[in-house]
Amino acid sequence: MLLDEFNRADRSDAIAVLRPCVDVTRWCQEIADRRPYATVDDFLAEAARAADPFTAQEIEAALAHHPRIGERADGQSREATMSRSEQAGIDPADGGIQQALQAGNRRYEEQFGRVFLIRAAGRSADQILSILQDRLQNDAVAEERVVAGQLREIALLRLKGTVTA
Repeated sequence: MLLDEFNRADRSDAIAVLRPCVDVTRWCQEIADRRPYATVDDFLAEAARAADPFTAQEIEAALAHHPRIGERADGQSREATMSRSEQAGIDPADGGIQQALQAGNRRYEEQFGRVFLIRAAGRSADQILSILQDRLQNDAVAEERVVAGQLREIALLRLKGTVTA
């Protein structure tokens, strides 16, 4: 969608454009309510400001339907399509990596009580696995900060492809 179209859209349509990027109601509403934006850079700056910080409750809500790393999102929604594209660096044919990611996902979920979240775009399966293993060393407080940062990165990356000049 062009920035001008986003600026002119009614509030509910603007929020609907944002929701697949990260389904956090407050974040979507704040970005929509601060329209119009003069430039895409202004739009992205506001999105970054609104995402800092995401609360623990917002993070949990955003992760409620998030696929595990290494698993392909089902469906034809924009969010599912984005997720599949972001995880393109994970080759499902590499059984060893897949098994290690599955085991890491289970350990992570047992330790932190949520799905492992990482900005996967531009990262290989080996890089993601290494980061997953490193993050298993975090305590709950440190990991909360990391997850919030990853969610911000994902939101901004998705926005860059959603609203353009």
